[in-house]
Amino acid sequence: MNNSSKEGVIKLALAEDAGDRGDVTCMATIPDDMEVDAHFLAKEDGVIAGIALADMVFSEVDPMLKVEWSRKDGDNVQKGLQFGKVHGRAHNIVVAERVVLNFMQRMSGIATLTKAMANAASPAYILETRKTAPGLRLVDKWAVLIGGGRNHRMGLFDMVMIKDNHISIAGGVKNALRSVDLYLEENNLHMGVEVETRTLEEVNEVLQYASQTKTSLTRVMLDNMVVPQPNGDVDVSMLKEAVGLINGRFETEAIPDASTK
Repeated sequence: MNNSSKEGVIKLALAEDAGDRGDVTCMATIPDDMEVDAHFLAKEDGVIAGIALADMVFSEVDPMLKVEWSRKDGDNVQKGLQFGKVHGRAHNIVVAERVVLNFMQRMSGIATLTKAMANAASPAYILETRKTAPGLRLVDKWAVLIGGGRNHRMGLFDMVMIKDNHISIAGGVKNALRSVDLYLEENNLHMGVEVETRTLEEVNEVLQYASQTKTSLTRVMLDNMVVPQPNGDVDVSMLKEAVGLINGRFETEAIPDASTK
């Protein structure tokens, strides 16, 4: 995740909050040369995330602000813990404050939930999706990494993901895979390829195609193969059978209902 992308997110966040004028209330009520200390307190137990981004926000607003942290991204914190302090010109701290808190609260929430999910899923690992708030995908994906998850594709441009609509239009999973392999070869593109399967029949079709053709396929998605039961349990028999059929030839990705239970 390059710094120029992070800087773009920060500039947008500051612009929408402070505009071209800054905090007019602060400028009207607080002396221009006043310096203060501001402290960071954890409101609840969890995984802290967004410290590195907060440093970038403070530096963007005022490079003279002095920021100190007693924790780092990914550390556990307890409710009430003071884990950071910033000293400097009050006007600039106030301008940065809400943007920093918005980023850190969002990222810490995502990191905390991700860690719980990752612990529950181990030895499998957790991936996120593209279902992020517009403009905040970079931040959300960063938070998942901090929480112990892994990143899926960043967008539509860096990985091929063949979903049910592509399969339907192509006339079947084999046709879709064949079209993707041809497209990548003709355009000299090298990237991950994932295909969605919804039935054991489709899994077998994928495996048959891969056994007969050189393919760029790297991962098979097993969708709707974790079936919730009326008593709250889940039936994973189809998922286990699909994983057994694939037998390590490709990475597998399951799409269950998200829960740490």
